[in-house]
Amino acid sequence: MTSGTPGLFVGLKGRATLVVGAEHTAVRVGSGGVTALATPVMVTLMEAAAVDAVAAALPDGRQSVGVRLDVEHRAATPLGMRVEAEAELVAIDGRTLTFRVTAHDAVETVGDGTHVRAVIDTARFDQRLAAKAAAAAG
Repeated sequence: MTSGTPGLFVGLKGRATLVVGAEHTAVRVGSGGVTALATPVMVTLMEAAAVDAVAAALPDGRQSVGVRLDVEHRAATPLGMRVEAEAELVAIDGRTLTFRVTAHDAVETVGDGTHVRAVIDTARFDQRLAAKAAAAAG
């Protein structure tokens, strides 16, 4: 399938990197008791790579938001080691973008899977969010 956005096409790639610091560890973010890269941080890095893949291709007033993740954290990464996530756009179905995501450290693949994002109209999204906040404040 194709998108209604001419700049989007299957094969777009993005990257995001970080060096594992104490703030990125499972023990620090509350996802476990080990001093290694936390799964939620790896997932965030994968999402950042997907954002990087398509951000320049989206027209003004549009952006993508994450709607689904299916990833496996395969190996631990110690403090001080660099991790790079890569995302490749593998399918476009209207506003829905599907990415293959991977994360590698200096030694091995530490995670992989799929990530789905939806293209949104930023102003409309912000209006709906404000209305929801107002309704909750009530």
